[in-house]
Amino acid sequence: MAVYTDLTDEQLADLLSDYDIGNVLSLKGIAEGVENSNFLLTTERECRPEKFILTLYEKRVNPKDLPFFINLMTHLAESGLPCPVPVKRKDGSTLSNIAGRPVAIISFLEGLSLRRPEAVHCHALGASMAEMHLAAQQFGMTRANNLSIDAWPELYETSQHNADTLHAGLTELIDGELARLKEHWPNADAALPRGIIHADLFADNVFFIGDKLSGIIDFYFACSDIMAYDLAIVLNAWCFETDTSFNITKARALMDGYNSVRKLTPEEIDALPILAAGAAMRFLLTRLHDWFAPQEGALVKPKNPLDYLHRLRFHKKTKSAAEYGVEL
Repeated sequence: MAVYTDLTDEQLADLLSDYDIGNVLSLKGIAEGVENSNFLLTTERECRPEKFILTLYEKRVNPKDLPFFINLMTHLAESGLPCPVPVKRKDGSTLSNIAGRPVAIISFLEGLSLRRPEAVHCHALGASMAEMHLAAQQFGMTRANNLSIDAWPELYETSQHNADTLHAGLTELIDGELARLKEHWPNADAALPRGIIHADLFADNVFFIGDKLSGIIDFYFACSDIMAYDLAIVLNAWCFETDTSFNITKARALMDGYNSVRKLTPEEIDALPILAAGAAMRFLLTRLHDWFAPQEGALVKPKNPLDYLHRLRFHKKTKSAAEYGVEL
């Protein structure tokens, strides 16, 4: 989450006139992430303060995808998952418009995102992710993954000519890995369970109160894809330390948590190394793009792409899922 577009007092007052959430007490920009303009909105209704998240969707979000995202959050919350709930306007709809951009107001979830999650948090996330995958099987909408393997070469073109200025030999390594991934990536006929995945479950998108998972947010990359690919994304995001070392204790806890709710199939286990390498490539390329073409007005700096270069090298050497803590 980040802030690119400011709202005037008049725009805010006009927006909130369409909702029944009380009078504004404060509106503060949230300086996290890289995609949308997000604000912590505090209102007062019946002498009690209430908190919401106001999201203004920037140009990188396709407005046609918003019904999918909004309805998915509603479905998951109604299924018992700790997800934000979109607030309905007085006319029953969930989307508004300000400054030519779509806007939604969603419920505020209590909890903290952890800078250094422990194994117990990885276990809780694994279990909640499996619950999310199962609940989403009853969701009636689909959305193609617009950042799947087929999109990576075109994404890479935006930063290819600059890659070696960031790290010598990076272009050659990416070229080689893209070819390897294309050769070994599971196709649509592979016996891998598919469904709705979050696709962006980084630590700043998961909240905890103590050791209890209290919220999963930011569903704006959610899509239809291989469910184990979601697990591979989290493996990359949660199980590597700041010194780039792989923490197999966290990885084993993540896998155990997931398997406690939804058991991975043998085919999914076999595919984990290539899926994990693909997840590392996806975030290496998007970070490269943002590094060389940062969004104007962002309150946060682009994240270092080289964090995912180290992960990609690790996965390239991995021979089986046992090295991720999975019992074969």
